[in-house]
Amino acid sequence: MTMDWCPGIREACAHWQNATMLQHTFDALQMALESDSDASIDAVKGLVECICRVIIDQLDDPTSPLKPKDEASITEWVSAAIRVLGRGDVRDRKFADLIKHHNGLAESLRVLRNDAGPFSHGKDGFIQALTIYHRRAAILAADALVTFLYKAYLDSQLDPISSREPWERFAEGNALIDAHVGLVVDDDDSTTLRFILPSGDELPINIEVSRLLYQLDREAYVEALNAARGAQKPAQVREQGEH
Repeated sequence: MTMDWCPGIREACAHWQNATMLQHTFDALQMALESDSDASIDAVKGLVECICRVIIDQLDDPTSPLKPKDEASITEWVSAAIRVLGRGDVRDRKFADLIKHHNGLAESLRVLRNDAGPFSHGKDGFIQALTIYHRRAAILAADALVTFLYKAYLDSQLDPISSREPWERFAEGNALIDAHVGLVVDDDDSTTLRFILPSGDELPINIEVSRLLYQLDREAYVEALNAARGAQKPAQVREQGEH
């Protein structure tokens, strides 16, 4: 078995590279697939839960949270993720049936994992050695769930204030800002950037040069640091000479 079995999982995990637990679980799945291990069932179950947690953390409304308790079942996590994505609100009957079947896949994966996944429960399941077909069924079911959730997430509207997504995720808004908002820097105040709005009003942002460079370009930060260190030495020499 290889990661070619689960392209949706692979794509979603590549998107959320900073989600630590998700990446650990993804690594566990890769090792299980490479060794044809039954632990792949535990890994894909964990991946589904991790994806749901990431989506819910990004989109959940803090004033009316839908996040389940940590001990909730995988079905509850999938159901909550679908709700925060707004996919459960669609009235089309056929699409509602699709949601129902996805929840059924989640429940089947949970049952199969509990009965046959000895790694997370410390006991032998009633299936001592799962065939490759059982493992494939579990992996394909998980990949179908993850793909559905991930693609729905990409279509969702994110709040740029609370989102942990990278700047590139807001391409449409970025293009609007770049086309209509100007930028000037005061000659006598290097820590203030002034953004010129379409109305002509100014939006001043105070930020240290070091912080701006550190957040935007680490290589430029290091280059500026080295240049600043070089400029500091003559001043120190003059100051010492005055004493």
